[in-house]
Amino acid sequence: MTTHVSTGAARGTTARAAVPEEPAASARWTPSAPVHLAQTLRVLARGAEDPTVRVLGEDRVWITARWKGQPVSARFSRGPAEGAAGPLERDVVAEAWGPGARAWLPNAPRWVGAADDWTAFESSPAYGQLPAALTRARHEHPGLRLPATGTVLDRAVVSVLEQRVTAIEAVRAHRALLRWVGEEAPGPAPHGMRVPPSAEQWRRVPSWQWHRASVDPARSATVMRVVHRASALERLAEHTDPARVRQALQSIDGIGPWTAAEITQCTHADPDGVSVYDYHLADYVCWFFDGAPGSDARMLELLEPWRGHRQRVVRLIKASGHRKPSFGPRMTPADHRHH
Repeated sequence: MTTHVSTGAARGTTARAAVPEEPAASARWTPSAPVHLAQTLRVLARGAEDPTVRVLGEDRVWITARWKGQPVSARFSRGPAEGAAGPLERDVVAEAWGPGARAWLPNAPRWVGAADDWTAFESSPAYGQLPAALTRARHEHPGLRLPATGTVLDRAVVSVLEQRVTAIEAVRAHRALLRWVGEEAPGPAPHGMRVPPSAEQWRRVPSWQWHRASVDPARSATVMRVVHRASALERLAEHTDPARVRQALQSIDGIGPWTAAEITQCTHADPDGVSVYDYHLADYVCWFFDGAPGSDARMLELLEPWRGHRQRVVRLIKASGHRKPSFGPRMTPADHRHH
């Protein structure tokens, strides 16, 4: 991977209308394997109007983050077509704004899958055991990658907010809290984007504001336990073994296997983390393989031949276009705190 980096000091006043287009730092690199920017980064978003991720096209995605305590917003795009490079092989360009821009920039390739190598999986006997629909999905989506953002605190808060509630409730709570507590995204980021709060900012959220965001005391208490371990979570970001990170995360009261897997799938390009105890996933996977609903135990049994790559298999099922029947009872929120 060849990387070209440039940095520059942002100029102008602090008013958004006066912020210049020039990024504080930028980099361009040639990926070592095909990368589909939107497909890779969309997994980080919670809804089309997520305040921290905005997918504006297949080759244009904005993100915000707090890196080493400093706010940053960044735009991922593709360089111009050169030579025989296909659309998924073209250079990736990352432009970043804000006080954390220069420190964050070296990590940018990991956000779009530089830490996710499918080579060993695709050359293994296990890959040959995949159903034809999944090998076809991989052929049709060669740019699918697992991101490794390293932003463990930010992703932990998002995942805790999703415990025991519907996706709609979690999305509303997350957006409300970032609107009230998060900072406006630096640079020319799309309207409405916010930088995730720091640990200290989360600590200062009063109980009435959690209530106003419809976050119950159990989840807000778990968020507080998470932010009090912020330094430890930052160290976990540097671990290279997602399984050990999942285990360490579960030492925090209120974080179980579901929450830990939801975190590492995004922060560590976790190829094997499966979201057990999810309300939908077991049925989704079981319908694909069995043509019938099933349990978490059955899902894990079905995925066992691909241990070490089970999350990749789940992503391929989703990429295949598989849909399970929509009939069934309305959701009863599951308790993921200790599962």
